[in-house]
Amino acid sequence: MAGAIIRTRALTKRFGDFTAVDALSIAVEPGSIFAFLGANGSGKSTTIRMLIGLLRPTSGTIEVDGVDVIEKPRRVRDRIGYMGQKVSLYQGLTIRENVEFYAGLYGLGGAELGERWGAVRERFGLGEAEASIPADLPAGIRQRAGLALSTLHRPRILFLDEPTAGVDVHSRGLFWELIQEQAVSGVTVFVTTHFMEEVDYCERVSFVHEGKLLADTTPEALRAQWSVGYRVRLTVPAAERARATELLAAGGAAPRIDGSDVLVETPTLGADLLAAAERAAAIPGASVRVEQTSMTDVFRRLLEDAGARA
Repeated sequence: MAGAIIRTRALTKRFGDFTAVDALSIAVEPGSIFAFLGANGSGKSTTIRMLIGLLRPTSGTIEVDGVDVIEKPRRVRDRIGYMGQKVSLYQGLTIRENVEFYAGLYGLGGAELGERWGAVRERFGLGEAEASIPADLPAGIRQRAGLALSTLHRPRILFLDEPTAGVDVHSRGLFWELIQEQAVSGVTVFVTTHFMEEVDYCERVSFVHEGKLLADTTPEALRAQWSVGYRVRLTVPAAERARATELLAAGGAAPRIDGSDVLVETPTLGADLLAAAERAAAIPGASVRVEQTSMTDVFRRLLEDAGARA
């Protein structure tokens, strides 16, 4: 990946005899949403701290937006936005006062700050919250405020460490809408999450375990390798199962009886199979549903394979 905006080669961090990150090599395309996953203690936060210049690696190289982070850690910080697991809002200041404080760190003020904050406040739904201190606000609003502050100086790259932890499902959905908008505008988003299904919002995913890279590919490729892909499940009256089986087989599938259902497992959903399923669903009393293997199951199988090979 010649045009990578984030790149590491053999990145390693040891704390005494413990290796937190072990020879990690990744590359992130500009304008993409890149998921960096792993269980607690797998090395995710340590990696982010090295990428943004807060922690010096034991060995290896890091380049972020053309900057050698190891040699010039301060230089890279003007180009990035960062939101940690604990939102960095000063509890004694209102949201608006936090905005003014952080804006001052980037030389923003006056009319320029007013214009930027006005747009961000509206899109992130923070108008009613800006006069409140963080402790008086729900977790979802604090998280949105943290993301808003990390984007205020219009960075080229956003590093988000567990940005949706501790918020409700609705807030998580809104948060990902905001993240996707950043990517559409050209911002590169490097995100960690322990909600495995959030990987489907991302173009690429790296999965680390005990500091080592186990997978680095697209969500679609992960499903293709570590799951059956899709299940087409057809529920029909018992007397019609043979007919439904024939219709699905005519679509190029290999259907089988699964309890009271006719089931097809397939890595991809081709047009012929979907058309056959539609014809079978037209049988009186029939219903069809398409199930996709969850990302939680995909990563479970990946870890089982890694354990078997260890």
